[in-house]
Amino acid sequence: MKLSNLSRLAFIFHTALYYRLFSGIPKHLRPWYIKLILLVFFWYPKTKQKSANAYNIRLALESLGPVWIKLGQMLSTRKDLLSDEFSVELSKLQDQIAPFDGEQAKHIICQALGIDDIHQRFETFETTPLATASIAQVHAATLLVDQQPKDIVIKVIRPGITQQIEADISLMKLAAGLVKRYLKDGVRLRPLEVIEEYEKTIHSELNLAQEAANGQQLKRNFEQSDDLYIPEIYSEHCRKNMLVMERIYGIPVSDVERLKSQNTDLKRLAEKGVSVFFTQVFRDSFFHADMHPSNIFVAETTPENPQYIGIDFGIMGTLNSGDKRYLAENFVAFFNRDYLKVAQLHVESGWVPAHVNVEQFEMAIRTVCEPIFNKPLDQISFAQVLIGLFDTARQFEMEVQPQLVLLQKTLLYVEGLGRQLYPQLDLWQTAKPFLEDWVNQQIGFKSAWKQIKSNAPYWIEKAPGLPDLVHASLTSIKQLPTLQQQLISEYQIAQNGHKQFVKDLTLFSLSSLSLLLTALFAKFDNQLWFGLSGFLGLAVIYFAYRVFIKNR
Repeated sequence: MKLSNLSRLAFIFHTALYYRLFSGIPKHLRPWYIKLILLVFFWYPKTKQKSANAYNIRLALESLGPVWIKLGQMLSTRKDLLSDEFSVELSKLQDQIAPFDGEQAKHIICQALGIDDIHQRFETFETTPLATASIAQVHAATLLVDQQPKDIVIKVIRPGITQQIEADISLMKLAAGLVKRYLKDGVRLRPLEVIEEYEKTIHSELNLAQEAANGQQLKRNFEQSDDLYIPEIYSEHCRKNMLVMERIYGIPVSDVERLKSQNTDLKRLAEKGVSVFFTQVFRDSFFHADMHPSNIFVAETTPENPQYIGIDFGIMGTLNSGDKRYLAENFVAFFNRDYLKVAQLHVESGWVPAHVNVEQFEMAIRTVCEPIFNKPLDQISFAQVLIGLFDTARQFEMEVQPQLVLLQKTLLYVEGLGRQLYPQLDLWQTAKPFLEDWVNQQIGFKSAWKQIKSNAPYWIEKAPGLPDLVHASLTSIKQLPTLQQQLISEYQIAQNGHKQFVKDLTLFSLSSLSLLLTALFAKFDNQLWFGLSGFLGLAVIYFAYRVFIKNR
């Protein structure tokens, strides 16, 4: 282990002691070395909190820095793994990180673009960052586009953050292995899988060239929409550690007072948020999976028909056609309170094993969801119902579906945002017509005709080879009786050979036994039995030899 890794490990150990994290492990689950640590370091300075809890864990993660903060933020969405207390506390984690030097950012940009002076590519560059986060920071600049200066922002990955992330993730995996091995719920919590999922997520955020491609795809999907605007991305200037994008001027979606002051139609804005989310998921199968308020703005123009502006495309979710269809049908079945259909869909999709009793699963879903539906619709949390469903399904051996976890996280953001803008938002009634229409399009005549049109070029391309394929198939069918007879003959030969082998083996065993008995009787000077066993042994050997010669 490198010296820097040892130093980092020592700091993590100090943090665990100071925030009493070891004490949070129940006494009966503590391995001997944890007990030894608590005994030897009883004198170590500790926080004033009387016991280790979710609050202490949040403070510890903040103390450990950006990599651990990001992990806590991700875990806060995993309500299938954590209690409500931990989920609520970890959701308070903030990315309030000190900026790094602007001159250093200029050097990184020049190095990435292979230039000596930043003004060779950009007209202006502000060394004071516009915004900072745990992974990167953003600087304002201007770029000549068609000989006209264009306001842009340049996002730059923090120097040295990749090495720190790799070191911390290796330590996280070590800790996850210990949790899996020694904690009572270690296997169920799947700590190694959680860390691996986090590793993929944070590596995606580190690759700004991938983020640029994600943003361009999302922009194409909403090119003609007045619901969502995606800034222009200048991919020719983007690299793995820097992204160049049009600078947007909008109102943070969390600044409700400012939105009200310009008479923004908040009801319409909230409903548009729901529409944008379901359009991304069910029309495009490509959705922004990091839609927290810091990444969403509202255009200052046309407040009567407000438009969202989205940024930060590092984390994107996808659904395959099967997951998408089953999810939509699940939602519609929920709207109609058809719990048997929900249970059947979970089994059909493979999310729940086929051996699960569907009727019992239906009863479990009904028990969880029926009390919720007794409330007014505008008081029902769509996302919480989804979480309740996943929790119930987990009791029936449903494994965690990573694509559904991202969807659940995004839905929590969308619903929270919508209710913040317009508390009376009835998300169920807003989403139901969209989903029903989508399901009908997938199942009805329109869907069949769409599939035919989509596959027609492929069928036309393969059509000339169809007669040869038909001829080959018919020839194969004609030869089936002959092939079948050959297989039967080969099987009979093999079976006869097996029977003969058994006979030969039996004769060999008998002759060997007779010779063994002959040797034993000779040792004990029993001439009668010696003679009989010897004669029997020779007779068996002779008989076996005759059979062998005959079969040859």
